Amino acid sequence: MILAGDLGGTKTLLGLFEAGRLRPEAVFTRSFSTTAFDDLTSMISAFSESPEVYGRVVESACFGIAGPVLGTTAALTNVPFVIDAEAVTRAFSIGRVTLLNDLEAMAYALSVLADHEVAVLQEGERRPGNMALIAAGTGINEAFVHRLGDRFVPAAAESGHADWAARNNREIKVLRHLLDRYGRAEVEHVVSGMGLLNIHEAMHENHSCPAIDSVDEPDAAAKISRAALDRRCRGCIDTLEVFVDAYGATAGNLALRSMAVGGLFVGGGIAPKILPLLQDGRFMRAFLDKGRFGELLQTMPVKVILNAESGLLGAAVAAAEGGAV
Repeated sequence: MILAGDLGGTKTLLGLFEAGRLRPEAVFTRSFSTTAFDDLTSMISAFSESPEVYGRVVESACFGIAGPVLGTTAALTNVPFVIDAEAVTRAFSIGRVTLLNDLEAMAYALSVLADHEVAVLQEGERRPGNMALIAAGTGINEAFVHRLGDRFVPAAAESGHADWAARNNREIKVLRHLLDRYGRAEVEHVVSGMGLLNIHEAMHENHSCPAIDSVDEPDAAAKISRAALDRRCRGCIDTLEVFVDAYGATAGNLALRSMAVGGLFVGGGIAPKILPLLQDGRFMRAFLDKGRFGELLQTMPVKVILNAESGLLGAAVAAAEGGAV
């Protein structure tokens, strides 16, 4: 049996899988609040008490972590939560425990996703080559997927904390707001759940918003998105347009940096929730707006991942393949 995990700043998914010929098959999965536990071992203990899991022998495990992985330990970027692979090995007598960055783990799922698990934004051309993955949710990150012969090898990154570049006057307005607030502008300040709130503040300045009273209220990002989709607030419409433009432009940058002729995939929790806006052309216009290299980008398939457990699936695939290559 395989134990897989997808550890995020808000929630964690754990799953028990059987290794399959094409892809691992889920036996049982469960969602946890990440901050409700002190460490991963106590969370796995709670998972193991489920009747579907109790008594089963786990041969290998892999966990995708929303933060940098250094050897056998990792720390989540947005919450004080540290993962120790050796502690998990000792506590549960698992033969092999692997830690991967969460996007690196999700990238292992790309080659096994079914057609119904993705939405196509651009067909592009089918050709062998590198792939790439970008995913915005609580934060944002990217992964490179290098093609080596007939194998795909994911590589981790921490791209969300790279500098963000404004491309027009409306984005310069956002840039000034970020400089005043943070002293610098990084990609995660714009293309993430937190980023949507930052953009909203910049677009509204001191004006009131019918959707929310404050960006600190619960579900503020969802309320802003709904007000924009319903076209109830001009500032919220501007907010979501800036967000989608920035998302598309960032994805296009990744496609160029990775030469993702095999496909660029958009994962994370935000994309499926605003899929109509990604499909109306705005995202792809920003993606393709790269001067003379726009023609190259037109040849690259671009797909949104609809499988909400793709990170968990990718960790299971990595565990089945022996973890990081």
